[in-house]
Amino acid sequence: MATIRDLVLVHVDNRPGFFARIEEIVPDVKPGWWQVRLLVLTLPLQVYTWILDESQINGAPFTMGGTPMVLENVVCPPQANERRQPFPTSSNEEEPTPSPSASDAPSPAKVVFLADRKKKD
Repeated sequence: MATIRDLVLVHVDNRPGFFARIEEIVPDVKPGWWQVRLLVLTLPLQVYTWILDESQINGAPFTMGGTPMVLENVVCPPQANERRQPFPTSSNEEEPTPSPSASDAPSPAKVVFLADRKKKD
């Protein structure tokens, strides 16, 4: 089910047309219909507001001016995360070996403030 902040691929005339992010879904004056505000990810950025029913928001085909349309929810493919490589270390540094501790709980992450980094450069 597509909802606010979801990325959708809009198929136009049975072909991929453009990507958009759902910015807002508010009830329309007509019961059972919704005003869906889309941020269309083109250059320049555009904002469309379409009046759709629940099934159309969830991927059911519909037409606009006789042109077939479909909203398809975009999900990040799992293999994209597997390809991520760690940052390389310089050859002078050896990777530290983790020392066993009394608890196996992970240590809290270090917070790096970008504003502080700018001041140093």
